Amino acid sequence: MEKFGKSQSTKRFEDDRFLTGRGQYIDDIAPAHALVAYFVRSPVAHADITELDLDDARDADGVAAVWSVDDLVAQGVDIYMDTTVVTNRDGSKGAHPNRPMLAQGRVRFVGELIAVVVAQNLSQARDAAEMIALDFDDLPVHVTPVVGGPAIHDVAPENVAFDWGLGNEAATQAAFDAAVHRVRADIEDNRVIVNSMEPRGCFAEISDGRLHVAVNGQGVWGPKSDLAKKLNMKPDDVRVTNPDVGGGFGMKAMSYPETFIVAQLARHLGQPVRWMSDRSEAHQSDNAGRDLVTVAELAFDADHKITAYRVKSVCNMGAYNSQYAQPIQTELFAKVLTGCYDIQTVWMNQIGVFTNTTQVDAYRGAGRPEAIFVLERAMDYAARELGVDPWDLRRKNFIHRDQFPYDTASGETYDVGNFHRVLSKVATVCDLAGFEARRKNDETDGKLRGIGLCYYIESILGNPSEDARVEFTATGAKLYVGTQSNGQGHETAYRQFLSDQTGIPVEQIEIVQGDSDLIPRGGGTGGSRSVTVQNNATLVTIEKIVTSFTQFLAEQEGVDTGDINFDHENFRIAGSNLTPSMLDVANMARDTGRADLLDHRAKATLPARSFPNGAHVAEVEIDPDTGVAEVTKYTVTDDFGNLINPMLVEGQVHGGVVQGIGQAITERVVYDDDGQLLTASFMDYALPRADNVPQFRFTTESVPSTANVMGMKGCGEAGTVGALAAVSNAVLDAVARKGVTKIDMPFTPERVWRALNGA
Repeated sequence: MEKFGKSQSTKRFEDDRFLTGRGQYIDDIAPAHALVAYFVRSPVAHADITELDLDDARDADGVAAVWSVDDLVAQGVDIYMDTTVVTNRDGSKGAHPNRPMLAQGRVRFVGELIAVVVAQNLSQARDAAEMIALDFDDLPVHVTPVVGGPAIHDVAPENVAFDWGLGNEAATQAAFDAAVHRVRADIEDNRVIVNSMEPRGCFAEISDGRLHVAVNGQGVWGPKSDLAKKLNMKPDDVRVTNPDVGGGFGMKAMSYPETFIVAQLARHLGQPVRWMSDRSEAHQSDNAGRDLVTVAELAFDADHKITAYRVKSVCNMGAYNSQYAQPIQTELFAKVLTGCYDIQTVWMNQIGVFTNTTQVDAYRGAGRPEAIFVLERAMDYAARELGVDPWDLRRKNFIHRDQFPYDTASGETYDVGNFHRVLSKVATVCDLAGFEARRKNDETDGKLRGIGLCYYIESILGNPSEDARVEFTATGAKLYVGTQSNGQGHETAYRQFLSDQTGIPVEQIEIVQGDSDLIPRGGGTGGSRSVTVQNNATLVTIEKIVTSFTQFLAEQEGVDTGDINFDHENFRIAGSNLTPSMLDVANMARDTGRADLLDHRAKATLPARSFPNGAHVAEVEIDPDTGVAEVTKYTVTDDFGNLINPMLVEGQVHGGVVQGIGQAITERVVYDDDGQLLTASFMDYALPRADNVPQFRFTTESVPSTANVMGMKGCGEAGTVGALAAVSNAVLDAVARKGVTKIDMPFTPERVWRALNGA
């Protein structure tokens, strides 16, 4: 492909190797002679460890080491995991209980690490683990996410992790007192297991006197910094790489104890050590997503304009704070608290509680799906109570396009938007006018049909700065990036952008990522930041190249720099027929010994965030005899600003919507009263399958962002942000005709059947 048009859909270049089995994942690249680590995990949810005897395991065949937390402490490892806490509404800090890498006298959830066994192979390590003598004194278990219950941490009275507020509580109460209409909705956002296709894993080795850790994460600079700190090493002595990564979804964005322990084992034993989680381990130990219960209230005037919004959530943190969990359900939730609506009077109160369950942290959207789900469910509740059309209620309360830039009540500034236009587009594409006919047709077959709308907005998050490096080689160019693909198609998008801006044939561009030695900094991947932030840095790097090449050509041709311009494909020299391409100039520089012109680096920072938004419309069909709810029609119209590759964007939306449908229809984490995970395998935990998912209708209605020169907005998480409420509202619309006013996700056949029969 010599050249393509702007915003052209092209197939992913990386799929050539993925589909032919040439992907390079952790298990593909770990040294064949590496020792294998196996972790012993707690079988109970809350107990004091009364016996931990490792001697027999240490003497087992093939065993190189068996460690408890005492061994890490003796070696000088900083054993406590880092976390970020928020400031409570009384000015104090959120609770920060210590979480040791290996249990230190007490376990607090099923799956917590107790010991590690390292052997020549996995079978030997597992056999040795069976020889560990382990005994407990059970403690009372607290599973339900409510304030109070059996104490888990001394530093968290009543098990409260944080009590966070935003807005004006008194003004909000006054607005509710004066309101003509008040609506309340109790909404549960069920816990889910992330289930990336490739479970977590890593290997560590000593190479040229330095520690090299390969981890299938979402960036290398966070782990590099964390490893140096925890293992008391100089950062320059640590190299972190990310190979191909089979899915992350936020769950792989943070550091986990296993990575530090594997790294320390490699240092201590002087041999490479590898570890790969199996699926049962992943279900027990990977950070989960969502898990909060919210009361949402809306106040309206006589014309159904929203005058105030009040939200109170109880958020399940699990047994400890994970790395980013507290800010996700507070600060990140708040970023889109009022959605696309003109609401200036708000009060938000989030209370985090500890329970004897696995930690909760980022999952596709990280706070924004939770916020939009609550708001858009509340809007549908309000429309039903007020007796108005839910689409009209949204239109009446939208921020109008002449109000942008718009300062929200939670302190964000939306740069642009045209929500009315997007909503009108999706109404046409989904054939809203024909819905009643489809509903009546289903009724003749004894089925219930419902339609659900969600109008979402999200904010791209993460570090607004990024580095880029372009190196010219004998065969083309290498672009070094600070983000990390987890399957999104970055290699294709970055190639296309660089090619479009420079004219370098896309086949002659190589993307280099995931190596802390090759680029000085990087923000990794998360928060829908990657393409916008990384391409902004690439654009600044290209400007440096053009300036340098222009000066070089002027010297070579004996002309002024003002006589040379670059048209994104060729340099043009006034008074000359010469039109060298960027690669031509690079080759000229190489031939004349100007190696300094072959490697260019730049760092760039976005001046502001962009805010993707759009409308999701779901239609569901319910069989009242069985309770089966099927999503039969799904339409999306998104405003992602300017696009590089629409096919990649559509793929991201499809994936996000499927994860949203999964949470809405089939997925739910269940613990029993003893804290045992009852959904610990795919026999019990229901991921969405092909027959749970309809064909999608995807369109865009672009309003280019003013927050970056490219007019882009992120797209990676938007599908999930919109899907939860769209499917939920469709189900509630269907069952409302039978008098049912409340069901919570997931809408399993049993739940729906019981609700219908209870009504």
